[in-house]
Parts: sequence; C-alpha cells; structure tokens
Amino acid sequence: MIYTLTTPLYYVNDKPHLGSTYTTIACDALARFQRLEGHEVVFVTGVDEHGQKIERTAAAQGISPIDHCNRVTASYEKAWNEWEISHDRFVRTTSPRHLPLVQQFFQRCEEAGDIRSGRQTGWYCVGCEEFKDDPAEAVNPTCSIHQKTLEWRDEENLFFCLSHYQEKIETLLNQSDFIAPASRRKEIQNFVAGGLRDFSISRVNVDWGLPVPGHQGHTFYVWFDALLGYLTALLDDGGSIDLERLKAVGWPADHHVIGKDILRFHAVYWPAMLMSAGLPLPKKVFGHGFLTREGQKMGKSIGNVLDPNVLLNRCGKDAVRWYLLRDIQFGDDGDFQQQRFVDLVNNDLANTIGNLLNRTSSMSRKWFNESTPIVESKDSDSHALRQAAETAIASVREAMPLMAFQKAAEAILQLAIQANGYLNDQAPWSKMKKGGQDAQVAVDLYGVLESARLVGWLLQPLVPDLSERILSQLNQPSNTAHWSGQLVWGGLESGHPLPPPQPVMLRLELEEAL
Repeated sequence: MIYTLTTPLYYVNDKPHLGSTYTTIACDALARFQRLEGHEVVFVTGVDEHGQKIERTAAAQGISPIDHCNRVTASYEKAWNEWEISHDRFVRTTSPRHLPLVQQFFQRCEEAGDIRSGRQTGWYCVGCEEFKDDPAEAVNPTCSIHQKTLEWRDEENLFFCLSHYQEKIETLLNQSDFIAPASRRKEIQNFVAGGLRDFSISRVNVDWGLPVPGHQGHTFYVWFDALLGYLTALLDDGGSIDLERLKAVGWPADHHVIGKDILRFHAVYWPAMLMSAGLPLPKKVFGHGFLTREGQKMGKSIGNVLDPNVLLNRCGKDAVRWYLLRDIQFGDDGDFQQQRFVDLVNNDLANTIGNLLNRTSSMSRKWFNESTPIVESKDSDSHALRQAAETAIASVREAMPLMAFQKAAEAILQLAIQANGYLNDQAPWSKMKKGGQDAQVAVDLYGVLESARLVGWLLQPLVPDLSERILSQLNQPSNTAHWSGQLVWGGLESGHPLPPPQPVMLRLELEEAL
C-alpha cells in the first residue's frame, strides 16, 4: 500500500519564501514519519509553470518564459536540497510528460459532457489567475491580495461544468474527514451552498500554456493544468502515461497539503474534475494557515519579509524546523517571533534535551567504564521513566498522522523534562559520593539514557539531524528503515561503549534581527 503525500505545486513567479518552506518542511516531517512506520511513501512536490503571470513576468525581464521558469525552478530544487527535504518526486508542469496527461484527462471530461463553450466576462486578477466577484460597474477595482488593479475580460472560453457536481460536492464536504482542519470545512461548505458556477478552463491570446486539443487558439487555464501535475508526478516512473495506471503508482493521494488561500481549488474544483474523469478522489485536503512576523503580515513594501535562506544560514535546519513545528499548531495562522524562536530553541533543544544527554552520558562514562551502565533487567516494568516513555511514544504515533506536530513535539519534550526531573530527584552524584549504591545509580542512569535514546528516535521526523546526533552520542545506529523495533523500552544495550560527550545542540545567539 503506497502512502502518497503532496505539497502544492508552487507557482514560479518568484523564489521560495518562508510560507512555501514551512509547508514543505511540514510535509517532509509527515513523510519521514510514515516511512519510519514502515509504509512505502511517495512524497510529491514541484512547480506550476504556466499562465499569463509567468508570461508577463518573463517579458518584463526581457527573457523567455521557459528561461524564467528554469531559473526559479532551480531555486526551488536548490532550496529543498539544502533543507534536506526527502521528496520522492519533483514535478514540473513544463515537463514533456505533462502535456499528454492533461490532454488525456481533458478528453475524459469532454466525453463525460462536462465541457462547454461560453463567454467569460468580469474582472480578472493576473496575479491570482482568477476572475473576481466585483460587479461589472465597479470603477478600478483592486485585488485584495495583490493590491493591483483588476483587468476587465470579455472573451470566448471553454468551461468546466462545475454546476453538474453540486450535489456530489455537498455530499463529499459532509464527510467529516475530507477537509482538515475542521475549521476550514465550514468556509468551503458556505461557498458551495451559494451554488457552484461553471468555471473557465481555457484562455485565448495566452501563448504560455498548454494547447487544448481540438480547440485552436485556446490554452489551458493554469489551475486546470497545475492540479493535474499531481498525477503527472505519480506517472513519472518510466512507464506509460496512462490514467488507468494511477492506482498502481499511488493514487489517490492520502494528503494534499496546501495553504488555505488555495483550498477552494483543491476541495471543490479538483474533486469535481476527478469525478468527471472517472478517477478516485484524494483522501484528505489539509489547508494550513499563514505566517506573520512579529504580528505583522510579511511584505516587500513593509520590508519585513523573512528570507528562509537567511534562517537556514544563521540558525540551521534543526532550529527552524523545531520552532515551526513545535510552536505553531499546524493548520492555524502562526506568528514568527524572533525572541520566542531563540528562547524555544535554547530551552527545548540545547538545555532540556541536549544538557540531559550530555550530563548523563558524562556521568555514565565516569562511573561505568566509559559505557552505559550494566543493569540486571533493562526492560523492567517498574522503572519510573518507563511509563513516561511509553506515553510519549503513543502520543507521537497518534499525533503525527494528523499533522499535529505541535502535540508530537510537546510529548517528546515532556519525556525529556521528566527524565531531567528524575535525574535531579535521584541525584546519582550524591549516591556515588556516599558509596555502596552503584547498582541503584546504574539503574537510574540507564533509565535516563534510555529515555534520551527514545527522545532521539521520536525526534527523527521533526528534526532529523539533531536526532542523528543524539543517537550517535549514544553510539546507536540511526539509519534503520523503520523504528518499530526501536520504540521499545530497554533497547539500549548494557555496557555499551559511549563516545566522549559533545554538545548535540549549540545555543542560538542572534544579536541582530533576522
């Protein structure tokens, strides 16, 4: 059984920003978790490269659209490589394999009686690639997102008959688990309740797009084209471009993860298109929130855009991943606050987790021949930390499939906090000073080291590099394909050599604003 997960196909108008990085990191955490649970995963990301906006952006730069796309797409590929995103497929909608799939899909919709010709009039935002609801008599209306004047359009287009699917989409949305989080479902239900209108799926006089078969002069509307990129990615396995093969290569997707601003396209338009083509629907569409900075919307005009490259270079992957996944409930809007970012990274990772491992390892090496303590029963039911560890494991396994990263991170952190508290309460340094309590100290330290081992494993989907350093500090292999055999109390070998302790997480010092 293949588990398929997708990010949005990012529009190549500009290089990756913090929002796209955030989405991709979250998907990466989920993909890593599913692999660790033993599932075959196809993690899809990529770029959307067609449309009038790209055409105009390239023209303004004096270059061809494909040159522009190549340049921006390269920045995405470079960024995901630097962030060590574990995607399996990177799809481009300019790929030669994409066109035949789009045309094949369109022909299915046409044969189903869901394509018609009609006149499209209204105010259009090139930035959104979307008609707006402003009345025809409006004077110089502007897009609320891009703050640019809308353009009046009056042209003959092809339409997808979305109205044919009113009842089916209503039924779909009544399924409690199709849209997540639940807060997003009502918004879409209200939109659908207003009545579904057929939407234009072609443009005329837009050269930078895929040609519509049998309709000269028409190119596909960018959203019709882009959504099909998910299917192209799955069929990019060297086999034939045949929609009948989709089930065998991972369709339907288990998770479409997108920003809330494009939820309508994925939760209404896309399912209707798939129904028309006779294809299964994705199992879940997850619409996450937006990021602000210090309480303000980020924007170039304000000068407060947070460059993910700056974050990566000055703070490192572990710090950024931990903050984004630990501090913000995925699905809600979040606010990046620099001081809180520094405090959380230092308190959680450097102090609570890093210091726990460092001092416990040091004591064990000092008192037990540079090794883990030898104990009579590694898997004793009576150890005070065992229940805490098993609770953390269960919480992480429950939270991660739901993209409840904050809950998972908190569970891991609580295990480390409890282990620290246990170590302080037992005070093995005092017992060793008094003498005659070596066996009890061995039990105490083993339990704390075992908790640290489990913390290391549980952190692997969220902060994989830190996880590897923790396990390395315990002389544990970290390259296992899945973790089921690792998430068991007592997995740390008694008398196992420990390397000289090294800090697994340096404190973050940011004297200047990012």
